[in-house]
Amino acid sequence: MRADRLLSVLMLLRHRGTMTAAQLATELEVSPRTVLRDVESLSTAGVPVYTDRGRGGGISLLPGYRTDLTGLTLDETKALLAGAPDSPAFASAMRKVVAAVPDAHRLEAAAAAQRIHVRPDGFARAAVPEPFLGELQRAVIDGLRVRAVYSARGAGPAERLLDPVGLVHAGQAWYLMALRDGERRTYRTSRFASVTVLSEPAQRPVDVDLAAEFDASRESFRDTLPTIEVRVRAAPRVWEKLAMFGRVLAPPGPDGAGTISFADREHAVWALWAALPNVEVIDSPSIRDALRARMLAAVAALDMDVESEPHGIP
Repeated sequence: MRADRLLSVLMLLRHRGTMTAAQLATELEVSPRTVLRDVESLSTAGVPVYTDRGRGGGISLLPGYRTDLTGLTLDETKALLAGAPDSPAFASAMRKVVAAVPDAHRLEAAAAAQRIHVRPDGFARAAVPEPFLGELQRAVIDGLRVRAVYSARGAGPAERLLDPVGLVHAGQAWYLMALRDGERRTYRTSRFASVTVLSEPAQRPVDVDLAAEFDASRESFRDTLPTIEVRVRAAPRVWEKLAMFGRVLAPPGPDGAGTISFADREHAVWALWAALPNVEVIDSPSIRDALRARMLAAVAALDMDVESEPHGIP
């Protein structure tokens, strides 16, 4: 474990330049005292690392010092980039890739990295098995076409020839952004019944903005769903949370009031219930009634004596 930390210290200093002990400690989740001991160990081992004291000082490597610590080949770099970005080791591994990948491969490695995008939000669905994620990751990173059998929502399995553009992880699920007959499509990877990576190069754009493409795809998907609109009033921090579970149709004004749509009545009640008592339902009698009924049921379950409407229910 300490050897890995020493390597991380060296990689951080090479990539970022001068850093304070406190900055290194925060990055590595250790104490500043531990960082200073590590720096002393590196110096003893012959690494030209030194410390400047005083204002503007910090820990640095001797200018011009370079080392290829990992000896990564291009294929190894791509394989790492295709790994699970939400795993605990990913951040540490990526520091090593950024700092130590041979210069001749760095541009191509960076191009591969833009094909994987991880975000905290998504379609708010439960996680499910992803049996063909490995094959799809390889196709995305290597730029190869795939032949796959996919079951779309409300339809049976059908064969498709796809040009993978990138992979997005959102809402505990993976999505493949791809071209089919030149048209942009989004596929939930758990719905693939089979995936065959072909030897043909994928016909896809050289550069891609996966975040923007996923946002556009999500908005297009939501347009096809039946929705229920609710006008609510809430603080900005509450609106940020609500926006993760619904679609903001009218952003909140100075008074905090705006309109948001949800997939259905049950989804709206679930999301707004989680935000109480910090949200006020202004316009949707059925949602107000459902929230009131849910609160009364909760109070009854606690065997409490209620003589009036519960406080805080709109």
